Amino acid sequence: MEKVWEDLYKAAKNVQNPREVSERIYAGGVAAAIAASSGKIYTGVCVDTSCTLGICAERNAIFNMITNGDNEIKRVIAIMSDGKTGAPCGACRELMTQLMPKSYQHVEIMLDYKKEKVVTLGELTPEWWI
Repeated sequence: MEKVWEDLYKAAKNVQNPREVSERIYAGGVAAAIAASSGKIYTGVCVDTSCTLGICAERNAIFNMITNGDNEIKRVIAIMSDGKTGAPCGACRELMTQLMPKSYQHVEIMLDYKKEKVVTLGELTPEWWI
């Protein structure tokens, strides 16, 4: 396995801290880490609310990346509450495609960390905006 995937996994695991923030907000069940084209790693956690104001861990990490001046994603990993890794939801995929409409197909996504299964966003989202 490439070291960058190990670094991303550790970065996401370090911020994954499931907790009740308030009676209406639960955070940290899912954590994500993104490797930007600059080489920097950005993290985020999901924030679940009792209305539609919540955010997924991947989008939180993307917004963290944008806030800090990077615009291009190379790799993404998300650790679910059960400890397994998985694919971004449709909203997260949509944000990545809008952020990088000409090159989103090449973003690598770790589907299964233990089995080292990586796919591209292009494989998960082959027909964006048909």
